[in-house]
Amino acid sequence: MWIACLIIVLSLVLDQVVKGWTVSHLALFESQPLIPQVLSLQYIQNRGAAWGMLEGQMGFFFIITLVVVAVLAYTLYKERKQAFLLRLALSLMIGGALGNFIDRMRLGYVVDMFRLDFIDFPIFNVADICLTLGVFLCVIYLLFFEGDDHAKHS
Repeated sequence: MWIACLIIVLSLVLDQVVKGWTVSHLALFESQPLIPQVLSLQYIQNRGAAWGMLEGQMGFFFIITLVVVAVLAYTLYKERKQAFLLRLALSLMIGGALGNFIDRMRLGYVVDMFRLDFIDFPIFNVADICLTLGVFLCVIYLLFFEGDDHAKHS
């Protein structure tokens, strides 16, 4: 269980450090290429979800995040003896959800900075990457490993 806590803390720290660097080194809406025509840094303040959906719905995000984090934390505790892949997925989702939650509570918006230059895609941050990777790993676990894992522990 301590590894899961470490993953949560590391994802939170990395997210907040990158957001802090972005705010202190880029002006709002300023963009700097990282990989030309592929990936840029662009500082924006996202007051909603992806593509700015549900802008200004802080109460909704507050409640949803608390519920989701509680469910994920309960599941992580309940499944603490299951496969590392599941624990990793749940830990990344918790860390990502908390990273954006901290911004919303502290700032009233989420700091986003990674822009894909080759496609129309929302600008995102480290917390979003953690959430997405966690969901992806959870789907992989559920599709390919869940039955095997529960059979071992029955």
